[in-house]
Amino acid sequence: MDRKQEILQAAAKSFSMFGYKATTMDQVAKFANVGKGTIYNFFTNKEELLQEVVISMIRDMKVEAEQAIDTEASFIKNAHNGLMKMLQFREQHLLFAKLIEEEKAIQTPAVKQMLIKIEAEIITFLADRIRIGIGKKEIRPCNPELVAYLLLKSYLAMVVDWQLTHEEALHEDEILTLFKETLFRGLATTS
Repeated sequence: MDRKQEILQAAAKSFSMFGYKATTMDQVAKFANVGKGTIYNFFTNKEELLQEVVISMIRDMKVEAEQAIDTEASFIKNAHNGLMKMLQFREQHLLFAKLIEEEKAIQTPAVKQMLIKIEAEIITFLADRIRIGIGKKEIRPCNPELVAYLLLKSYLAMVVDWQLTHEEALHEDEILTLFKETLFRGLATTS
């Protein structure tokens, strides 16, 4: 692995643990086992480092989602597989959850910009899949962007927000069953 990748991984770890505002370049350097000056050879500042980490996270999320999709399978089957893949990797989405938490608590402008970027990418990805489902007549005609937004926010509510007000996290099977019996069933043209 090259130095830049080591720095990006260290930054992702630090942002996930401490949030954007509390992360320092010294912490990132320590996690990456490099001098702080080495970071500045690749990144101008902490905001640029966050942008690179987020772009990498988005790219990884898309790859995982694409691998879960079978072009021959129905929308419901692909939705099920995609949701399962997201649930399996929710621990890796700690950075996303930490950024959401920080934006709610202290409204850091750089974090807000990154959350808008992440959300837009996810909604575009989901809306494109919904359009395909509509084209195949597997999904009822709808506004793909609004449905994608609903799916994303519902997923985040069950995976992230639920834990904030309840003693235990929801199990993957509970979340999957909830989505299959409500949102996915409501979208499908056949059950």
